[in-house]
Amino acid sequence: MVLVSGLALFSDGYNAQIIGYMNPLFSELYPDGFSKTIKTRLSNAYLIGEIFGMLFFGWAIDRLGRRTGIVFATLFLVFGIVLATAAHGKDNLGMFWMMIVARGIAGFGAGGHTEASDESDYVRRRRGVLVAVATDFAIDLGFVVAGIVALIVLAAYNQQVTEGVWRINFGLGFVLPVGLLFFRLRLVNSTQYRKHAMREQIPYGLVLKRYWKPMLGTSLAWFFYDFVTYPFGIFSDTIIGDLNPNNTVFQNIGFGTVVNCFYLPGCLLGGFLMDRIGRKQTMCLGFAVWAVMGFVIGGALDPIQSVLPLFIVLYGIFQAAGEMGPGVATFLCGAESFPTPLRGHFLGLAAAVGKAGAAIGTQVFTPIQDSFDDTQKGVQAVFLIGAAFSVMGGLVAWFLIPDRERDLENEDTRFRAYLNENGYTGAFGDSLEEEVKTTNFRA
Repeated sequence: MVLVSGLALFSDGYNAQIIGYMNPLFSELYPDGFSKTIKTRLSNAYLIGEIFGMLFFGWAIDRLGRRTGIVFATLFLVFGIVLATAAHGKDNLGMFWMMIVARGIAGFGAGGHTEASDESDYVRRRRGVLVAVATDFAIDLGFVVAGIVALIVLAAYNQQVTEGVWRINFGLGFVLPVGLLFFRLRLVNSTQYRKHAMREQIPYGLVLKRYWKPMLGTSLAWFFYDFVTYPFGIFSDTIIGDLNPNNTVFQNIGFGTVVNCFYLPGCLLGGFLMDRIGRKQTMCLGFAVWAVMGFVIGGALDPIQSVLPLFIVLYGIFQAAGEMGPGVATFLCGAESFPTPLRGHFLGLAAAVGKAGAAIGTQVFTPIQDSFDDTQKGVQAVFLIGAAFSVMGGLVAWFLIPDRERDLENEDTRFRAYLNENGYTGAFGDSLEEEVKTTNFRA
């Protein structure tokens, strides 16, 4: 199940990032139709779809079961990818609007990809690195592979910018979700979920009274993280293009892919740190290093950008710092801060708030750059603003996110005792026997 989850998130990473690599191609291929407004909306569509998907499937997964929610999420994802790949219109503007709507549908499906699995004591003690690999590392690997695929397809066209390049890159995004659908149809819910599931009569008032502080902390930390990381990831080739004297599509996609490669060691280091020093501590450390790197690059951009390889390396370290801390810790802090029967609710809400941050960050990124007459000052400004938001994220994480035990059962037991003390009489639990029957295929 962990492998299936990791592959699904890898697919989501590919589909989220591929638009960033196609933006320079669209600018060259459709100079009249691809305005800065369309560029921003096209980059945002997937993220906004994810917001609604996370809110809806966060509820659906807890009420209807993880398998049911995840299967429907996959169907929406595949449908949106197919529509985006086949996008047409009476003119270029119409084609882009179809693409925007289609990527919003795909994002809605991607918002449902939050899964849980059974675990042993061995897994519990190494949950940090295992979750980092199965979630953030998988997504970031999708970012990198998207760049590699874009370069391969572009090379196959002899670096000629044509319509076929973007359609092939979009279309390849549906292969893995379709392949995983069979396995997802046969998933059963985890033992922890079946034991503590609450299908109806959820006492939201009591829940909020107990969990409002971690809900606020995890949501805001995710907001600040996504506000910074998504625009700096999606527009990495644009930033490099602004400072690259050659400024070719192939080079900018290649340099952007190199920068995104720095995500991967950051994820692995963050996973090991979470198991050593704790989730909250790792998140705060990552926010701090991220802020320092942002202030360094933004403050000394003039001498740094004169040596393009140096800028690319420092930019990569900046990205790695974000993944080392909040990148790997947001999901696990969100999952461990809440009880199993309502984890989907809270994790979906926190992730949705995070994607709202990503959408807002992506929306304001280009206008901030364009507000400066000097391109270099525009790049400088976004790094300094990103660093400031990293500082705020670290403060939120330190003061609002709790330190939890790694045994999820303990919090579930305390939650049930809390509900009983306050007069809750609802039922808990699902039947494994009945659920297994629904996974069997009949001719």
